[in-house]
Amino acid sequence: MVMTAGVAALPAREIGAILLAIANFDAFDKDNDPYETHDCALLYVSDRQLFFKIDYYDRALMNLSPDASDPAVTIRVMTVMLPEEY
Repeated sequence: MVMTAGVAALPAREIGAILLAIANFDAFDKDNDPYETHDCALLYVSDRQLFFKIDYYDRALMNLSPDASDPAVTIRVMTVMLPEEY
């Protein structure tokens, strides 16, 4: 998991609340997960809107995974960001 500079600059307590909200997130719908892949979503934590997305890389982290569903050839990287940083 990585976070953008905008998220990293928030107070530690707020970052903790954000990470907890993402860990518990299961409210995927057409508005926040239009492709129904459950690998990205928009959500609110308190009054702050956030975005997270998961990218699928090959084991060397050099290219996209040849098969994102196969953990033997895939490393997943979640990025947490403010929408304006996308």
